[in-house]
Amino acid sequence: MSKVIKIGIIGNGGICKGAHVPTYVEDDRVEVVGVCDIIEERAQYLKDEFFPNAKVYTDYKELLKDETIDSVDICTPNYLHSIIAVDAFKAGKHVFCEKPDAIDVTEVLKMQKAADEAGKILMVMRNNRFVGASQYAKKYIESGKMGDVYAARCGWQRRRGIPGKGGWFTTKAQSGGGPLIDLGVHMIDLAIWLMGNPTPVSVSANTYCKFADNDTSDSVNSDFGDKNSAGTFDVEDLAMGMIRFDNGAVLQIEFSWASNIKKERRFVELRGTKSGLTWENDEVEIYTEEDGQLIDIKPAGKPDNKGHHKNLTHYIDILTKGGEPCFKPQQGVDMIKILCAIYESAKSGKEITI
Repeated sequence: MSKVIKIGIIGNGGICKGAHVPTYVEDDRVEVVGVCDIIEERAQYLKDEFFPNAKVYTDYKELLKDETIDSVDICTPNYLHSIIAVDAFKAGKHVFCEKPDAIDVTEVLKMQKAADEAGKILMVMRNNRFVGASQYAKKYIESGKMGDVYAARCGWQRRRGIPGKGGWFTTKAQSGGGPLIDLGVHMIDLAIWLMGNPTPVSVSANTYCKFADNDTSDSVNSDFGDKNSAGTFDVEDLAMGMIRFDNGAVLQIEFSWASNIKKERRFVELRGTKSGLTWENDEVEIYTEEDGQLIDIKPAGKPDNKGHHKNLTHYIDILTKGGEPCFKPQQGVDMIKILCAIYESAKSGKEITI
């Protein structure tokens, strides 16, 4: 590996500019040498504003032909994640990818196999693991102070915040689904990671689509993505359910783009035999007892929301220094198995074994 990691970014839209580019601009261990988007103006903008030495591409396969590129960063619509990743591994590149890992189990397994065969690093964005509240919670749990974590709840609830309505976000063939696969990846991963990564064994769930014809919004998230007034909306706007694990623990879930609730909320709640814990909007609070008294613990300090930056920095650390990646590809496989089983359960009305 060269001293400076040469990176090609594939997909140059909002998540790329807002969450990935700032890290690459600041980190002198990397150099972005290629930018690619099917809309050439987006790629040209990144070159002009941030990466003057980068080549501009509209076909990712042409970018992959550049033998100087060590790693690609995939920020495309969901259905392309696994396709591009497999091609990148075949071209001898490491891969960092936006979530979700893939849109179905077959594709995520292809992704895992290609990484193994190439002997390259595969990391998928799990930014919520890296915020300060999550790191504090993880250490607290691993210290044994939570006891046996046997039950949990998690969710990301929006009142009105449908992204890219009519575009790829709301088109199942391109996104894989609605808020479950868009938002659920974040909070389900954080919950399972804090629970010690137990193996999922079954799910039971329901999904609903009630706001496809409603354009009212109270969230900036409605401005995210490319809208198309004549486009498709064939995904859910609410998913609720429960995941069972091999150690007997359970995880209740709720994810919505639109739902008649008071306000938007991102949360993970854990129930332990010694303590309980709530992670909400990048802050954590502990509920426990000492000397016969029930007490609450809330760490001082401001919320840390630099998870994307820290996740990318961790990936760069692995490429430059080696070490143990926080994310394991098998965790991505388990995630997509969970999401697909939830959709299957909602469709069939039955509990699905994973």
